[in-house]
Amino acid sequence: MVYTLTLNPALDYVMYMKQMEQGTLARAERETLDIGGKGINVSCVLHTLGVATKALGFSAGITGRILESYLQEKGIDMDLIRLEQGMTRINVKLKETVRETEINGAGPAITKQDIDRLSEKMEQIKTGDYLVLAGSLPKSLPEDTYEQIAAPLAAKGVLLVVDTTGEKLRRLLPYHPFLIKPNSKELEELFPDSNMTEEGMKAAASSLRKEGARNVLISMGQNGSLLLKETGSFHRLKVPKGKVHHSVGAGDSMVAGFLAGFLESGRYDIAHKKGAAAGAATAFSDSLGTKEQIERLFAAL
Repeated sequence: MVYTLTLNPALDYVMYMKQMEQGTLARAERETLDIGGKGINVSCVLHTLGVATKALGFSAGITGRILESYLQEKGIDMDLIRLEQGMTRINVKLKETVRETEINGAGPAITKQDIDRLSEKMEQIKTGDYLVLAGSLPKSLPEDTYEQIAAPLAAKGVLLVVDTTGEKLRRLLPYHPFLIKPNSKELEELFPDSNMTEEGMKAAASSLRKEGARNVLISMGQNGSLLLKETGSFHRLKVPKGKVHHSVGAGDSMVAGFLAGFLESGRYDIAHKKGAAAGAATAFSDSLGTKEQIERLFAAL
């Protein structure tokens, strides 16, 4: 079973327009509303690929009820904690012809008591299960929240998958996560004095592996992706051919595809290909990639 944890899920409201001038009235040509949050996205793509998954996290207010109803409609198994105050955030994505602008909501405040309730939910995760820790922390939570969650689970043999940034990522490395997935920009933030050529990224990935990560998957946008396997060897892939529609959820899809590929084959090269295909399928779509799109791109890699 692959569990995902999204501490600050969202509804993604996406508006498409030719151009927007700041400070003026702009009208969208069309809009979409879907569920969001990194862990939620991972669970959705895993479900699409036929992998057993359960989404954990919080929901609040009327937007939280909408989030839950969307998950139910998609058939996603979930175990969300309802908060009494606040509302699940709305993220607004403005898609112009030549650029993207994102405005992310703050989300509800989460208390220590809420985290204690979450810890009780975590007891269902067993040895050999996977837990995806993805996304930023709400401002109401301390910086070591992910560590508090990871420590007891790693001790009982849960396989951690980490997709977060900066020191939150680095502080989880002593728990030997099965997979971490920084993108090239996040890698540069971790190693500000390094030259992020491909060789520089390889050196940075090797450093993260020495710090505790088992596998390091680096997404590099139009330059493809790079995997440092726990065996110490690298696996490089170019981007599949296609037209990029948007980037939201592409990294989450890559994580889901990687896990699906590894669980199916036990091979890191296959996992990397499935991850690259899933990430591209989402980037080439207006929403998360479908199984058919992922399989087609996988076959082309």
